Amino acid sequence: MRQERLVGISGPFSGKTFSVSGTFSIGRSPKNTLSLDDSQVSRRHVVIEQLTGGTILRDLGSGNGTFVGGQKVAEFRLRSGDVIRIGGSQLRFESDGVPFPSPLKTGTTTSHRIVPALQHPVKPGAAVAIGNVRYEQKHEGALKALTAADFGVTIFQQTSNEFASKQQLFDLQKRLAAIYSANQIISSEHDLNKLFERVMEQIFALVPAHNGVIILKDEDSGEPATVFVKTGSGNSEVVISSTIVGRALEKCEAVISMNAAEDERFDGGMSIVTQNIASVMCAPLIHQQEVLGAVYVDTRGAKSAFVQGDLELLVALAGPAAIAIRNAQYMRKLERAYHDTIVALSNSVEARDHYTVGHTWRVTNFALQIARAMGWTEDQLKTCEIGGVLHDVGKIAIEDSILCNPGRLTDEEFAKMKVHPEKGARMMQDIPFLKPVIPYCLYHHERFDGKGYPFQISGEKIPIEGRLIAVADTFDAMTSNRPYRKGLDPELAIAELEKGRGTQFDPECVDALVRCYREGKISSIMQDYMKDERSVACPFCSTHIKIAEGTAVNTIFLCDVCKRRVRLSEQNEALFLELV
Repeated sequence: MRQERLVGISGPFSGKTFSVSGTFSIGRSPKNTLSLDDSQVSRRHVVIEQLTGGTILRDLGSGNGTFVGGQKVAEFRLRSGDVIRIGGSQLRFESDGVPFPSPLKTGTTTSHRIVPALQHPVKPGAAVAIGNVRYEQKHEGALKALTAADFGVTIFQQTSNEFASKQQLFDLQKRLAAIYSANQIISSEHDLNKLFERVMEQIFALVPAHNGVIILKDEDSGEPATVFVKTGSGNSEVVISSTIVGRALEKCEAVISMNAAEDERFDGGMSIVTQNIASVMCAPLIHQQEVLGAVYVDTRGAKSAFVQGDLELLVALAGPAAIAIRNAQYMRKLERAYHDTIVALSNSVEARDHYTVGHTWRVTNFALQIARAMGWTEDQLKTCEIGGVLHDVGKIAIEDSILCNPGRLTDEEFAKMKVHPEKGARMMQDIPFLKPVIPYCLYHHERFDGKGYPFQISGEKIPIEGRLIAVADTFDAMTSNRPYRKGLDPELAIAELEKGRGTQFDPECVDALVRCYREGKISSIMQDYMKDERSVACPFCSTHIKIAEGTAVNTIFLCDVCKRRVRLSEQNEALFLELV
């Protein structure tokens, strides 16, 4: 049995090592192999099992999910060096005798999500498993292929026979119509993850494939990684030939093997023989003469399932797919820049209002949990996040003598403070992409009974965005510390919300937040929930992060509230955190 272990790199078990043998369970219950006392961790959260073909991590339907390499996973084949995040803890998986994967160009593996390739070579002929895709390395042998451009030309050519039958012409027309329809579907999708699904759906609709894989080069490192897998063969693991994929990536060639097991180009590779791969196609994804990645499909057991026309279809789809992928990548960069700009704007409020530091980020996280509990869609959640970040942006226009006043405001000062929702709304009204978040800013101080401000409207006349933020905002105001008072115990704050249910607050929003609190989904967001003699405040948002006994200096944590990476430091025997 191979020797494997988990090493704590953050959280209560930082620096400690746990041997993995057979089945290893992690959860909040003491009955687990490793018990994590963390409200974000389910009683039975995840299990790690050593199997003959590799070590598998399975999430057991946890409430807050399990993450490997930053990606949420349900089932994942672990590789040495993978970092697992469960609640507020990070654990590194290590395995003796199992080599690290090298870049795909040398014929090894990546997972089904983009991860950095590691630089340790694999011996020729070895098989390495990651995620649910395994690339098998072998000698290249007598592999031959034609360029993708050659294939791309033939599909649009009519038959050279001047006496072509009506059926031949009909088939050509049908093929072109299918490509046109598929291209329309592919080009209409702008979300990168959804785009991968659309691309593979159209390929499966046009060619008789059992398995399909999309590989992309990382935009920063240039190393290839598997980003999407579709399988109809019933196998939990898809094993494909690295030689074929490498040819498409390195030499910009489209490859077909109509009977891979007997094809002399593939040298009888073990992946082809053991996995019963009968037919294989792979085409590069090319955008403006740059190879972005490749798309691979195969069949299992059905000899000669692919014909020349199928490869032509695959190449014809790979071209527009590459364009759509590049456009989606550009869109993602724009969205990131947009998000960073919004955060910078919000930070300017935090920088001026020292007495409510971290308020924006706590309210945003509370609001997102409430919205999820109410069943909001992903698009609504994205808008909710920006709305939470910007709900107090109008405070930029409030004079320092009021905004930075450590005591209670006079009636006159409070009257000036009450205009900040309108000022924030006016700041956003001429920016089209910010208009959907105006209700979060404009109505978050309205009351359900009509006694709020600035418009004194009541009930469902108040947009739901304002009603939701009002609950999140008030809960944070009650549980956070102020210069003139200490924050309330969360149970007392919950009682106050329930007391104001239907008068000050929207009942549905209150019920949603109370459910989240009872289920432990918002505990770590509260400013002082983790505060004790072994906790340190985040330097950005002031939320306390628990530091386990024996945690090494320079350990890096991820703040649950502001999502900033912070490093543990020490000076004069005192621990503190600094932004990374």
